[in-house]
Amino acid sequence: MTNFFTHKFRKKSPIEIVGIIIFGGIFITGLVILFGFIIMWLWNWLMPEIFGLPPLTYWQAVGLFILLKILIGGCGIGDSSKKPSKNSNDTCKTGTKTDFSKWKHYDKFWEEEGNKYYQQYIERQTNKEQEGTIDSE
Repeated sequence: MTNFFTHKFRKKSPIEIVGIIIFGGIFITGLVILFGFIIMWLWNWLMPEIFGLPPLTYWQAVGLFILLKILIGGCGIGDSSKKPSKNSNDTCKTGTKTDFSKWKHYDKFWEEEGNKYYQQYIERQTNKEQEGTIDSE
């Protein structure tokens, strides 16, 4: 995981990194506020009419969201010591998330082989561009 962040922030200045963190915090806060309003709106639109329940305030809706997140859980929340079985259909643990365990080999690969393969790729692209200009003449 450390290699992933090192790779992503390799050419970023400290000011850019701090900006990304601040923007991320503001974005997450905005999502929490938005989810609170969406839950409040949906509850107040449906539940009083269908089930005769009282309407919710904004803070009750946020509390309900947090309570449901704790009770039902979600991706990345819960007992991290559990090992997912190979036949598990848990999409939060398999399939939808990137497996960052392979990134530990990234730096070593790039030092040993990556530059060579990158140069071969550049040569292929250059050849394709040259062939394209020859064919169009």
